[in-house]
Amino acid sequence: MREFLLILFYLFSQITIGQNGSQKLIHGKIRVKSGSIEGVTVINLVNEKSTASDSNGDFYILAKADDLLVFSSVNLEYFRRIIEENDLKSEVLIIKMTSKTTELKEVIVNKHPEINAVSLGISPKGVKHYTPAERKLYTANSTPVDALLNLMSGRTAMLKKELEVEKKEYLLMKIGTLFDDDYYIKTLKIPANYIKGFQYYCIENTNFVMALKSKNKTMTKFLIVPLAEKYIEIISDEN
Repeated sequence: MREFLLILFYLFSQITIGQNGSQKLIHGKIRVKSGSIEGVTVINLVNEKSTASDSNGDFYILAKADDLLVFSSVNLEYFRRIIEENDLKSEVLIIKMTSKTTELKEVIVNKHPEINAVSLGISPKGVKHYTPAERKLYTANSTPVDALLNLMSGRTAMLKKELEVEKKEYLLMKIGTLFDDDYYIKTLKIPANYIKGFQYYCIENTNFVMALKSKNKTMTKFLIVPLAEKYIEIISDEN
């Protein structure tokens, strides 16, 4: 037991030293098989710094090991990247993104909704279905030893942060299906290059999130107007 505790203390000491590293200006380059690589929004969710890629896909942002970068664009799928020590040593950080697939109109193919995995006995009733981030966090705490090691290494905190990012991505996806760009620009008077930032601003509002989750479009439209007015004031002050 004493040897086990000494090993844990050593691991914790090494990890703590690594986590206190200073930030570095990272040069990244976005690559995609098809689609525009210009104007991709890059956000560091730890230090809250943000930037955008140029016409060549290049971007620069401050980050350190274990920081979480989120990449978003109108024509590309959301992408997340946890910065590792090796990333800080590389001259250029390559980020490979994929184009969004064209969404087809909803087609109902199941005429018998009562027939499902539960009714057929394939899946037990009441079993919780985890999202990818929830599954990682659950696995990290599946045993007392895993829970302790992941807590001391900082992995648990990182996975919790990743879960929060996943929740925000889900909300951003929902708000993206409710309103098109014309609504933001013509109705709410939000500049085109600020639409993504405004969406992030909206999902930080508790009442708006509740309306969004309840699929109450009337309420979301009612709440989004004062949020837009406040956001316009914020960006006006910044400029």
